[in-house]
Amino acid sequence: MKRLIIFIVIVLYFTEIVSGQTRTELEEERKRTLEEIEYVDNMLENTAKEKSEGMNALKILGNKLTLRESIITGMGDEIDLLTERININEIGLDMMEEDLVKLKKDYSNAIISLYKSKKSYPEIVYILSAKDFNQGYKRLKYLQQITSYRRNEAEIIMQLKEQIEMTKNRLQDDLDKITDLKENEERQKNILQQERSSKQRMISSLSRKERELRKELDEKKRIAKKLEDEIAKIIAEESRRARLTDLTPEHKLIGDDFMENKGRLPWPVERGIITNKFGEHQHPVLKYVTENNFGVEITSSGKTKVRSIFKGEVRSIFAIQGANMTVIIKHGNFMTVYNNLVNVKVKTGDMVDTKQEIGEVFLNPGEGENCSMKFMIYDQKYVDPEQWIAKM
Repeated sequence: MKRLIIFIVIVLYFTEIVSGQTRTELEEERKRTLEEIEYVDNMLENTAKEKSEGMNALKILGNKLTLRESIITGMGDEIDLLTERININEIGLDMMEEDLVKLKKDYSNAIISLYKSKKSYPEIVYILSAKDFNQGYKRLKYLQQITSYRRNEAEIIMQLKEQIEMTKNRLQDDLDKITDLKENEERQKNILQQERSSKQRMISSLSRKERELRKELDEKKRIAKKLEDEIAKIIAEESRRARLTDLTPEHKLIGDDFMENKGRLPWPVERGIITNKFGEHQHPVLKYVTENNFGVEITSSGKTKVRSIFKGEVRSIFAIQGANMTVIIKHGNFMTVYNNLVNVKVKTGDMVDTKQEIGEVFLNPGEGENCSMKFMIYDQKYVDPEQWIAKM
């Protein structure tokens, strides 16, 4: 019986700790996401001031919807965790209450039996009626053990009562939290529905400007082709150099360190959101049109410094009409590309450190206070930068 009680208490305690840690993580994630939504709202206000409902504004709004959906998903996960904890606590509560009834009954029977035996056979008589000293001593120890047992049983009953009361309070707290979460979840769903309607209106508005959008897309493809051609030249030159000489131990070590930090590398800007993801995807407005992005586009608010995501050597700096300056940094066998920069602070051949400023993102007057840069990572082929940089 006692072992069963201890087991129940341990299980309930363990469940509380595990669930608590997970819920704390979910709450912190929700807080960070809400801060990110506030940052995105500021970007949307900037585009509203300029009365600009271009593709970038649509992508910013799409990013906001994704953040909102993640909040709702997180709330659902938190509700599931609380529900699971409630179920476990209810099972434990039932078991403890059953044990309490049994313990009380056993304890009551023991007290009654002891009372009857004392009336008919007092303890002192029981001890003194022993045949010899040894038997008397054994009877004394036996009576002491009975007294100790009664005391222990009384303590167990009190502890079990306290545990039952704590479990009931915990159950009520969890039920209150679920109620609050469900109300908040419903509010977030209503906001999400409004934001989806806003996105649909923006898509409808932009779809009437198909000619302008196609022209904008063609310009983006031209810039991307020019950028890829320049990178191809640099890659060819690096390959030629590699045939003539191996990487120095220092450059090899930098490349190894770069690989080991996959998923933990800093962003090329202190704060921003990804408004165009890596790879091939459907155009947000134009039907039957796909885009193929060899990097990611990062949009920030206000004057934004660009920094190297890792230590390395500046291998190339060049200008592209319509996309300002591009800086390419080599990190052993890896290369990172930073496009649409102005006020470049480095020159070819410079060794840079992690997070060292290399320039600023061009601030487009037509986008209010928002600015966008293209960021790429090359490792024998273009790779998805989101898999390499840390989560904001």
